[in-house]
Amino acid sequence: MTDFSHLDALQSRLLNERARLNKATTRKEREMRAAWVMQCEKEIESEYKFLGITPMTDDELLAELLA
Repeated sequence: MTDFSHLDALQSRLLNERARLNKATTRKEREMRAAWVMQCEKEIESEYKFLGITPMTDDELLAELLA
């Protein structure tokens, strides 16, 4: 059975970093947090590849749900 705990942790971190980015007050803080968000997204992309998961786009997901 595949362990998704690392992917779950990365996605949780991304959610938190996006929230912090939205609350950033200075230009320098926004730039720093935006870089962290991009880093989290890259880590998640790498984790998907490692697990052999192909993420679905919103349109693909909607098509699956309506099928």
